[in-house]
Amino acid sequence: MPEPDLVTIDRLRHPAPSQMRRLLLKAALGASAALALPGCATRVARPIVRDSRLVLPRLQVEEALVVREVAGLRPFRPAGFRVEPERIGDKLVIHNYGHGGCGVTLSWGTAELALEHALAQPERRAAVLGCGAVGLATARLLQDHGFDVVIYTRELPPDTVSNIAGAQWGPSSLLDREYRTPEFGARLARAARFANRRFQLLPGEHYGIRWMPLYFVSQKTEFTPGWDWGQTPELFRTRTHAPGTHPFGGRYLHEIQTMIIEPTIYLPAMMDAFRIAGGRIVVREFRGVEEVAALAEPVVLNCTGLGARDLFKDDTMLPIKGQLTVLVPQPEIDYATIAGRFYMFPRRDGIQLGGTHERGEWSTVPDPAKSAEILEGHRRLFDWKA
Repeated sequence: MPEPDLVTIDRLRHPAPSQMRRLLLKAALGASAALALPGCATRVARPIVRDSRLVLPRLQVEEALVVREVAGLRPFRPAGFRVEPERIGDKLVIHNYGHGGCGVTLSWGTAELALEHALAQPERRAAVLGCGAVGLATARLLQDHGFDVVIYTRELPPDTVSNIAGAQWGPSSLLDREYRTPEFGARLARAARFANRRFQLLPGEHYGIRWMPLYFVSQKTEFTPGWDWGQTPELFRTRTHAPGTHPFGGRYLHEIQTMIIEPTIYLPAMMDAFRIAGGRIVVREFRGVEEVAALAEPVVLNCTGLGARDLFKDDTMLPIKGQLTVLVPQPEIDYATIAGRFYMFPRRDGIQLGGTHERGEWSTVPDPAKSAEILEGHRRLFDWKA
């Protein structure tokens, strides 16, 4: 083959614009042809194929692994949460309570609804009654909008109701069926969307928040969310695992992505953030509404939960006792389950096993029979050899 002359070499090194376009077009056509060839296609863009079977570590459910048994009272209001202003003397009281089984879940959302009432008046000094998840979220939002805030509380974490919450993000045990109106559904949807986004924006490790799959174990082929969840379907996108593709036998697993909030981490972190922003916490019990009216702060946010029954004479407030049997931490368990009334939420401080809803029960003493029932229900659920 003859050697190219210097002119040819220079043209190859520095092609003219028209020649460059022809070279690029030729290269593109060559690449397209290569993609069309079966032998080349496998080398260019082979899709990733994963094993269709869902591999999950098995929860160890044994009485010897139980580290504690606790019971708490959900602050249930048949008509759902109450967020509205009320004048008591010269004091503006904004109520924010009655969250049932989703106080942690909706805390930021109903705080945002309450904030609107606070911003509608000129004062920027506020008292928040209560130091659970709802009170702390309300106090932080007020601070973010320029309020000087003092929290008054009878109990501090870890002695609040919020500390005993399962705290999986999702509204539940919120209101009775006859109060399910489009109007309340719209308020619930707004609160849920705001709260969900706010939890996502918090630094997860610092606040004890983490994402994990939640599996609904069911005999039904399709997942039907409850009314509460159905108000915001975009927050609960589902995929289903058929029998034979997972370890739970002949049932279906309906999977959603959820957040687990760990109260033993979250509540202290919220208190720290509140104090860093200039807030003060005063431990005090109010014996009557006249003591609330005597506070120096012109605006009061009532986040007392069940306490509103006596303090503000809301006799519609009812307790729903919930009991947890807690197993030793099992770090390999990185998923949550709900099977009928039984639920399992893994946390750093232990595996939370629950499944009781005792309406009207005021006792916070764990019932050994209920503990045994919860343990046995989960033992059967995770008996994958059956």
